[in-house]
Amino acid sequence: MQDQVQWWKSLVFQAITGIIFYTSIPLPYVSGLEFSRVAKIAPVIGLIIGGILGILDIGMNHVGVPVFTRSALVIAAWIAVTGGLHLDGVMDTADGLAVGDPQKRLEVMADSATGAFGAMAAIVIILIKTSALIDIQKFRWLCLMVACGWGRWGQQIAIVFYPYLKPTGKGAIHKEAFGSYWDLIPGCVLISMTGFLSIVLEQESLVLALVMTVAGSAIATFVSAWFDRKLGGHTGDTYGAVVEWTEALTLSVLTIFT
Repeated sequence: MQDQVQWWKSLVFQAITGIIFYTSIPLPYVSGLEFSRVAKIAPVIGLIIGGILGILDIGMNHVGVPVFTRSALVIAAWIAVTGGLHLDGVMDTADGLAVGDPQKRLEVMADSATGAFGAMAAIVIILIKTSALIDIQKFRWLCLMVACGWGRWGQQIAIVFYPYLKPTGKGAIHKEAFGSYWDLIPGCVLISMTGFLSIVLEQESLVLALVMTVAGSAIATFVSAWFDRKLGGHTGDTYGAVVEWTEALTLSVLTIFT
């Protein structure tokens, strides 16, 4: 019994840690939180964020908010819930990749000022997400959950498979969260199971469930590898960029099947 209590206590503390680290959701102060392993539960936090957005979308639909307005408000809430954490990574990464000299890219990415390419990248991400969400006709809440989940699983891929380019950077602590490649399996299984909820709700949705799993995991893997190819590794900024681009591209693919 004591072991079960400790297990549940540990699980709750991990969830609180993840919410505090990855979102702007206000929570009361809790002492003794350890953030070095927070990346391990990133997909869970992604599903929670997607669930919150899904509930918001359902609520607005219930009171008659049109789909265009509703989708824009969901995307705005998406940015607000994450505190723009990952979108900031998109902008910094875009500014860095715009530099012709590879040696100066990390220096540009570390600059807090947003350049033209960073602003354009942020606009593109918001446009893709908004237009994709408008085009998704059914299981919008589930699509949001799956997209957010795979986005953070893509971050785990980047952490586990590729070198971190700034040993003293804030993102360096995430390397401590993973002991081996096997640590990626729980998140992958959890998100896949979430996608298969579509079959439970509608028996003819096997194709959609498979697309949510195959396309989401493939996009997450590809985006992580692409940034590594461009930069020779990852930073905290590219972790955020992986999350955002995976989310946007996953939603885009799901428009074909919903």
